[in-house]
Amino acid sequence: MNRARALLNYTLTRLALAPIMLWLISSLVFLLLRVAPGDPVDAILGNRADSSARAALREKLGLNVPLVNQYLNYLNGLIHGDLGDSLNNQEPVIQLIAKTLPASLELAFVALIIASIIGIAVGLTGIAKPEGKTDLAGRLFGIGTYALPPFWAAMIFQLFFCVILGWLPVGGRFPPTLMQPQGSGFLIIDSIRTGDLIALQGSIKHLLLPASTLGILLSGVFSRSIRINLEKTLGTNYVEAAKSRGINEYQIIFSHALPNALLPVLTIAGLTIASLIGGALLIEVTFSWPGIALGLQEAISQRDYPMVQGIVVVISSLVVMISLIVDLLIAFIDPRIKY
Repeated sequence: MNRARALLNYTLTRLALAPIMLWLISSLVFLLLRVAPGDPVDAILGNRADSSARAALREKLGLNVPLVNQYLNYLNGLIHGDLGDSLNNQEPVIQLIAKTLPASLELAFVALIIASIIGIAVGLTGIAKPEGKTDLAGRLFGIGTYALPPFWAAMIFQLFFCVILGWLPVGGRFPPTLMQPQGSGFLIIDSIRTGDLIALQGSIKHLLLPASTLGILLSGVFSRSIRINLEKTLGTNYVEAAKSRGINEYQIIFSHALPNALLPVLTIAGLTIASLIGGALLIEVTFSWPGIALGLQEAISQRDYPMVQGIVVVISSLVVMISLIVDLLIAFIDPRIKY
């Protein structure tokens, strides 16, 4: 009962702190955008526009009011769930984000699955014979994939699989000659739901290379984590007791050590998928993937204040939410954790 109450208090505390964290992040982004060089009016009209056109546009966009009023209007909109309108096309920011977020989520989930499979496989292979050639190769793989520049790795994969072999498309999310299935925005799910196998094949072909590139680059984090935690777990007393009873080494790893070693990996997976939603910018740009990270890059270049602020708020909210879910899940799984 005490543990349940402590967990409830921890959950309520995290939920209470979440709005404060989002307010700090959103306020910081608001201020940084205003002090950064560049003017959204110049980005829209260019430098040669006359002063009357510039003044009219500035008034239309609400940039002529004092900065404090802009900030208060921005906070009032956040409280009411209104992220404002894009400065470039006057469309609601929430609608623009809703169009691009499923693409980033789809890419992030598939990349995370690939990273987990490769990372756990490499970590298990290395720990089976510690300090051996396989273990050394696994360590080098983890360091190498983590150190590779994402844009360079993406271009190498594009050159090999798209240009030389011609197996996969260079970029985009869906074949331009086909009708994109409508629905949730997750093309694989929508293709399966509508029974369109041709659309499903096209979606998978376009998703495979960027997701695999991102998954391989992230797999080193998982392989390193699973190997370190397995090594610690294999040195515990209950594992030594299992060895003394003559239990098979592979059975000890999979039945006794692996379940406990996977708990830190679960934390990494949660934080990774949260950061992937907005952190895969170089991959999305290189593969022309129409996700939220690519939208953020375009909004920054166009000085689209509401769009940048809205994307940052959405990404921050997802990070906070996923982090809380992962922490609570680990607390339920592992009774040793105390709050």
